[in-house]
Amino acid sequence: MSTLPLFLAEDLGELPASGGPLELAGPEGRHAATVKRIRPGERVLVSDGRGAVAEAVAGESGRDSLMLDVGPVRRSEAPAVRVAVAQALVKGDRGELAVETATEAGADELIPWRAARSVARWESGPRGDKALARWRTTVREAAKQARRPWIPDVAEPVDTAGLARRVRGADLALVLHESATEGLRDVALPGAGTVLLVVGPEGGIDDRELDALTAAGARTVRMGPEVLRASTAACVALGALGARTARWAPAIETR
Repeated sequence: MSTLPLFLAEDLGELPASGGPLELAGPEGRHAATVKRIRPGERVLVSDGRGAVAEAVAGESGRDSLMLDVGPVRRSEAPAVRVAVAQALVKGDRGELAVETATEAGADELIPWRAARSVARWESGPRGDKALARWRTTVREAAKQARRPWIPDVAEPVDTAGLARRVRGADLALVLHESATEGLRDVALPGAGTVLLVVGPEGGIDDRELDALTAAGARTVRMGPEVLRASTAACVALGALGARTARWAPAIETR
């Protein structure tokens, strides 16, 4: 049996815990009714992207809407260990691949990093806004595909000084780097709080950037003898963190 498709409805959390009628409208309603062609009687999942999720039975549909009879609403608690991924900008489709796979692997936040050696450049203005919007759309769709009740946040882009400030605010900050002597599996992880995972561009992290991040409190780590692409490193590291923490345990749900 295939997993039920998931649709997003920001007002799901306004329903009582027992559920009730809900209209799926806008782009999600159009996608459900016109693209997915959900028919009356079909079962789907619906989430507000902030932990609330429920099964629902489809009712009548319009061109841009679908009525749902929502069952009991459950709430999945956010993980105790929150992982934010600072992803250096990567040229072309590989940037979207990086955020897509990181989302599927469980990242709780994506931070676009304007690294010195990034080929891609997000300048301030319409072009930069469009690139950021693409990341946010990619994250949203990847979270739906993975049936995640929580949609990761996508922060505004930061330069290295801004990233250093994020390092200082994290409970643990790890920079993936090929020169590191410490393995990711050997790092003591916090039982709660934020782990910041920094992934550099395909040209590598500039020495001055690395100095700035480690001076702010980050530690350099490596995952193994291989050197991974900038577009896949976060996904692999998130898998390692998922296995080493309770992040991959069954979700705790409350009514």
